[in-house]
Amino acid sequence: MTPDREVAIVAFAQTDHLRRTDDLSEVEMVMPVLHEVLRQTGCKTSDIGFTCSGSSDYLAGRAFSFTMALDGVGAWPPISESHVEMDGAWALYEAWVKLLTGEADTALVYSYGKTSPGSVRDVLTRQLDPYYVAPLWPDSVALAALQAQALVDAGHADEPRLAAIAARSREDATANPHAQLPGARDQGAYVVGPLRTGDCPPVGDGAAAVVLAVGDRARELCDRPAWIRGIDHRIEAHSLGVRDLTDSPSTRLAAERAGAFDRPVDTAELHAPFTSQEVVLRRALDLDDRVRVNPSGGALAANPMMAAGLIRLGEAAARIHRGVSDRALAHATSGPCLQQNLVAVLEGEARA
Repeated sequence: MTPDREVAIVAFAQTDHLRRTDDLSEVEMVMPVLHEVLRQTGCKTSDIGFTCSGSSDYLAGRAFSFTMALDGVGAWPPISESHVEMDGAWALYEAWVKLLTGEADTALVYSYGKTSPGSVRDVLTRQLDPYYVAPLWPDSVALAALQAQALVDAGHADEPRLAAIAARSREDATANPHAQLPGARDQGAYVVGPLRTGDCPPVGDGAAAVVLAVGDRARELCDRPAWIRGIDHRIEAHSLGVRDLTDSPSTRLAAERAGAFDRPVDTAELHAPFTSQEVVLRRALDLDDRVRVNPSGGALAANPMMAAGLIRLGEAAARIHRGVSDRALAHATSGPCLQQNLVAVLEGEARA
């Protein structure tokens, strides 16, 4: 490892996130994003030293489905490639490690998910303990509602506060042309109390991609690279019964190890699919009202599974590219009730 190597996100692209994409295969959905992120850098596939993807065979409904998506990348002549059966944020982590080893100077990371073909709430029950919990079929919304009710009971949130988070997120998403649910809307009926429709993420399809590069190569490819100053991921106990659902120690530890508490951040892109989870993450990360949280609208505006976490990193990086942010925090999660969490700190170089 050569930890003195600086690694940056130099390009980011994503699809328009839609409720259904029946007319597109995963490959057809991914290809325009790959072409766009390479176009931004002027790179060709042959210029990329390492490629890593994130997706889920559960969603695709077939084994080794990621091999088909490689058709969109172009795997001939042979490329250095890897895959994680997780959100693309963890694929980015693997690519970051690869670049630190010195084995490559550039990396392409992409992820995608189509949740529209089936009932994602039922599919996600397969994440749970197979002996004691999964046979009860508690779905993802029911478990998030348990977490939300725990917050209410502890005095950390109430329904008006949750509604305000939903309204702010979707109003911010009006400036995001890729969002699935832009614009404030009625909170709707209860799905599982205390969560209403507006407190829950949309079901939809989408993909995202980023390009990473090191040192001077990053400066060649991007006017203002988003340097990854720190990144770490941690996991909670699998059993929900031994966790305090009002807190996220794994997020706090990952943030500490990533250097998030060393200096203030001005932007935080939090992967909080439910309004109640933003409350948990804000407390774990000690974010005050001066920090702009989810200016893209976050997962409440578009939540393509396996890509939503990578999108948080990409959106934070894009704000640095545009000069809107100088130091941003990005967070990704996986599993029920914020079970596994990744935190990255991104910075732009000092302005002249």
